[in-house]
Amino acid sequence: MHEKILLVLGLLFAMLLLVMLGQKLRISYPIFLVLGGLALSFIPGLPHIIIDPDLIFLIFLPPLLYEAAWYTSWREFWRWKRPIGLLAFGLVFFTSTIVAYVSRAVIPGFTLALGFLLGGIISPPDAVAATSVLKGIKVPRRVTAILEGESLINDASSLIVFRFALAAVVSGTFAWQQAATTFLLVSGMGIVVGLAVAHGFYLIHRYLPTTPSINTVLTFLAPYAMYLLAEEFHFSGVLAVVSGGLLMSFHSHRVFDANTRLQTSNVWASVGFVLNGLVFILIGLQLPMAMEGLGSYSLQQAITYGLLISGIIIVIRLLWMYPAAFVPRWWSYNIRSTEPSPGWQAPLVMGWAGMRGVVSLASALSVPLLLANGQAFPQRNLILFITFVVILVTLVFQGLTLPLLIRLTGISNTDEQMPAEEQEAGIRLRLRQAALAHLDQRYSTDLEQNELIRALQQRMQAEAQRTGNLLEALDYDESKRQALQRYHHVLLDVLQVQREELAVLRRQDVFEDHMLRHQEAQLDLDEAKISHMPH
Repeated sequence: MHEKILLVLGLLFAMLLLVMLGQKLRISYPIFLVLGGLALSFIPGLPHIIIDPDLIFLIFLPPLLYEAAWYTSWREFWRWKRPIGLLAFGLVFFTSTIVAYVSRAVIPGFTLALGFLLGGIISPPDAVAATSVLKGIKVPRRVTAILEGESLINDASSLIVFRFALAAVVSGTFAWQQAATTFLLVSGMGIVVGLAVAHGFYLIHRYLPTTPSINTVLTFLAPYAMYLLAEEFHFSGVLAVVSGGLLMSFHSHRVFDANTRLQTSNVWASVGFVLNGLVFILIGLQLPMAMEGLGSYSLQQAITYGLLISGIIIVIRLLWMYPAAFVPRWWSYNIRSTEPSPGWQAPLVMGWAGMRGVVSLASALSVPLLLANGQAFPQRNLILFITFVVILVTLVFQGLTLPLLIRLTGISNTDEQMPAEEQEAGIRLRLRQAALAHLDQRYSTDLEQNELIRALQQRMQAEAQRTGNLLEALDYDESKRQALQRYHHVLLDVLQVQREELAVLRRQDVFEDHMLRHQEAQLDLDEAKISHMPH
């Protein structure tokens, strides 16, 4: 037990060192962690770390999906539902089919069912890899919104392909009509379960006497409840978590107060960072296991197959992007009139951002060792090795070259959105106008008699002196203490009006959600400062 604890602590420490080194070298941390884990696997005497796939699916996947769904804009998700669906479902099925037939034709001993199994494993790009590589790089919001939306639901479609292919390998038969019907049932009911569980947690947050700590813990219980309940009935746990997370995120401003939002965001940022970091370093550490038991295949043959499949899925994604982007525009005048053309740059960038990661590794590891009759599962070790090569090639090669590709294409924002600075200024202006109007209408008497409230009005008008500077100079006699209490009451009321104005802005398609969230965080910080002031 002590050795296991030391091993986990050592991995955490190594992960932190690698992340810091990656930041120093300006390399995205998922890429650097995979390479670091790969280097660690060659250290003599280091114990082989065997990952239980159920551990990844159960422990890692629900919170990571929930966090991604929480910070996904539902408005943008719905706006780009067509390209997201074409990538998350159409491209996954297309990739799985091409990989199935190519692998059967090229790899000796591969059946069509094994090909679909491999295709289902390696078809979904990783959510964290693309967003972390794009972080800090100026790309159109449309690109990141589509990539984030795709990564939320492509795991569900790929895992369904994987499950049907696995059943076909075990049973020796595969019924397309039954698979299609079951796919619709599994997907639809997974969404229903996720929404139902999310409504339950919404009622708890909204109507029970919770605290910020209780609310934070509940946000961690929610994804596991959604995932486990859906999987218990053999529905899609991934879609349950995604749909429930989107719903809870949409209602979060109604059920969480400022302290809860600040606490949960900080806790989730740390936990999400640790979970993602551990998963990527563990991917690199799987090389010894992937190399073991290749059987009749030499290491050179296995590497050749892995590189071939990697090249195929990269080409398939690039070829898919342009028809998916332009064919609907040719068919529909409504699309042409409402959506600016993506140009040739956006499909190329999104096509090159298809990096594989944690779900692919977990799926490959979850392939059983034995069939029902006790025989060894055919080609299991080769499937695992090919998956490892695909992850390594797409994550490292594409991840390292993606920033260069973005610079070379000169991709620009074609969606005619306001610059971020202009959006922030516009939101702040609307909030100040709402607050000042509220002060004039409701607190006209206080503005005449209370010096502190007049100072508040002047601060909002001129953006001059902040509240804390005014309080430091106060002489705390009883009259000014009462004035200060009244000041706190008025300021909290004004902040609430600004929150209500933010809710109005959310319903208007003018400002982007991430900019509105930024302003909400500023209001949360202002309220937190007030709560720590002397009363």
